Amino acid sequence: MSVISDRLKNVSISASAAMTQRARELAANGIKVVSLSSGEPDFPTPAHAIEAAHAAALAGDTKYPPMDGTPALKSAIIRKFKRDNNLDYDASQIVVSGGGKQVIFNAMLATCNPGDEVVIPTPSWVSYADIVKFAGGVPVAVPCHEQAGFKLRPEDLEAAITPRTKWLFLNFPNNPTGAACSRAEMAAIAEVMLRHHNVWIMTDDIYEHLVYDDFQFCTIAEVEPRLYDRVLTMNGVSKAYAMTGWRLGFCAGPKELISAISNVNGQNGGGIATLTQAAATAALDGPQDLLKERAAIYKERRDFVLDRLSEVDGLRCHRPEGAFYLYPNISGLIGKTSKGGRKIETDVDFVMALVEEHHVATVQGAAYAMSPFFRISYATSMEKLGEGCARIAQFCRDMR
Repeated sequence: MSVISDRLKNVSISASAAMTQRARELAANGIKVVSLSSGEPDFPTPAHAIEAAHAAALAGDTKYPPMDGTPALKSAIIRKFKRDNNLDYDASQIVVSGGGKQVIFNAMLATCNPGDEVVIPTPSWVSYADIVKFAGGVPVAVPCHEQAGFKLRPEDLEAAITPRTKWLFLNFPNNPTGAACSRAEMAAIAEVMLRHHNVWIMTDDIYEHLVYDDFQFCTIAEVEPRLYDRVLTMNGVSKAYAMTGWRLGFCAGPKELISAISNVNGQNGGGIATLTQAAATAALDGPQDLLKERAAIYKERRDFVLDRLSEVDGLRCHRPEGAFYLYPNISGLIGKTSKGGRKIETDVDFVMALVEEHHVATVQGAAYAMSPFFRISYATSMEKLGEGCARIAQFCRDMR
């Protein structure tokens, strides 16, 4: 009898993590790898956040924390939601977890019964479907096609909802496409949800501050207040404030739901590190100018990569409104053979040949439930992006 539980049978290893690990293995063998697979900002954590953690440690703030978050951090989160999203919450409507992923994990464990359906617009972050499966739910993919700008169309959402639908996931700006919904587009989604009173909405807003070209971010509870009591709004400090390693996410929603999530939170952890919470409080309450400054740098990188890859025969690149990813279409290269002799029949073949032959790590579109594409993260230096784009271009030119 296997020691491994049945619940893990359909849960896969993160493709982006696997590709990042492969890049590390090649680098350990002395190969210069350009890694464009990891969705991790290359900026430092703001100095005032680090200083706040240091001060908290020196002051003896090193004991068990409150399970759902410190009062200081909850107050900062309340101010953040009001300042950035025009949403009003009180402390009983907020819970803090070990990163945005744990927020989602805890929410699904707290609410999903076997067979409950969760509608997930795709392409989508690799972990959404697996978390739903782990909780006993059934992920229902709704394709958001390139021709529609990778946006969720109201008619497709309507068609996906059944009597078993428990949740709708929203992630705009999106990982992996960078697509973001305008206020009008979000209102059209909200109009569908107003007709389905038993369906909850989880909105992953982790990329809200990474938008470009004067695009204005919006979140669904702000756009349609009548949905407020059915929305779980999730965010964190990892992407905007370059605090991935600090592991802190948070969410706000109806008290009953938050209480249930907090209960799960208390069973799979002992609260979030006090020093992390002090740093996050400082980040949320501190100077916010760095958000626009860094977004401007990301925009420059986006435009740089777009310009270079758009010149490559066989690739087609959508211009994303936000996040720090490009999701090039490789349909023009399917059926060709790489210089190293690998037949490119899928986007998995493409990214594996690219990393093995030209040592550029990216992630296959199949991992995000839409092929034939691959994901590039431009959350790295212009030097690495220039080298990576040159290698990708050469790899594509060499195909026959």
